[in-house]
Amino acid sequence: MSELAVEANPVSVGTNATPVLEVKDYKVGFKTERGLARAVDGVNFTLGTGKTLGIVGESGSGKSVLNRSIMGLVVSSRQIEEGSVKFHGQEIVGTNRQPYWGKKMSMIFQDPMTSLNPVMKIGKQIGEPLRMHLGMDKKQAAERATELLTQVGIPEPGRRLKQYPHELSGGMRQRVMIAIALSGEPDFLVADEPTTALDVTVQKYILDLLRKLQVERNMAMTLITHDLGVARGRTDELLVMYGGRSLEQAPTETLFNNMRHPYTEALLESIPTLDHAKHTRLNPIPGSPPDIVNPPKGCRFAPRCKYAQPECVTDDPPSVVDGDHAYACFFPVGTEANQLALEKNIAAGETAVGLPVTKNGQVF
Repeated sequence: MSELAVEANPVSVGTNATPVLEVKDYKVGFKTERGLARAVDGVNFTLGTGKTLGIVGESGSGKSVLNRSIMGLVVSSRQIEEGSVKFHGQEIVGTNRQPYWGKKMSMIFQDPMTSLNPVMKIGKQIGEPLRMHLGMDKKQAAERATELLTQVGIPEPGRRLKQYPHELSGGMRQRVMIAIALSGEPDFLVADEPTTALDVTVQKYILDLLRKLQVERNMAMTLITHDLGVARGRTDELLVMYGGRSLEQAPTETLFNNMRHPYTEALLESIPTLDHAKHTRLNPIPGSPPDIVNPPKGCRFAPRCKYAQPECVTDDPPSVVDGDHAYACFFPVGTEANQLALEKNIAAGETAVGLPVTKNGQVF
């Protein structure tokens, strides 16, 4: 039996009869001195043409590893990859995905200052993939690079092509990254926290730009973020990841209005809103994400969950698929069983794993 052969998390929601991407029971692990680190542990989803899947969760939940591994960007002799990933119906797990880069798949990285070559001019960085993947000559590549910079809203594109990354602002560098990623007109784009470290107005511009270009090119896209506020209104579906697993997946508005997993609820409760009075204390999630080398038995969120009962500690929760909404929880949010579990823990003053619960149902 393979080192990664554990019971698959069956949470999966289809989006299109002929998906661009179809991921089934996908697992990615890394051999370490402590044992196998299960960074992605049985994830399922489908992504249709022109659709956007948001992938949310805390740092270390497996969001970036999932997408980089799908693209074949994780190159390590310690990596173990299992399951199935079909791109336009063709199995790509275990294959060299480099021929897809640029022309079929592309990625916008979260930190353009470290992703761009600091000693190479912008024009060359955009032109190189055009010449390599599309066979353009130097003149054609320069003309196309100018067009791309114009499309992403960079003023004076001819001058910018002759500049180095450090001469541009953070927002401009991110737009250059978008231009490079879209230069080959890919079918599938990964946007890995594309608005990190940008101010709010620039964030909106970048997200609006991505949406506009996606519609024009009918691309499929995954938007990786830890910010549910960013994901709302920018995605068709949301996949909530925790400890390498998919805990909940649904159409975006369904998930916001009818969430079922306690982790999703906890993420939303930790976000400040305009309705909060000044100096309102935030409601953070207690504890830390699980150790992916030695994860806890049962539900991985149980040690931090105010609803946790004995079965949450010993058994993996069942997968429930309700139409286009999927989740894995013994005590789904909004159900009578969920309310009874909370009342039981309030009466006891703690959860089944010893997490203190106050009389108003808060944990700390």
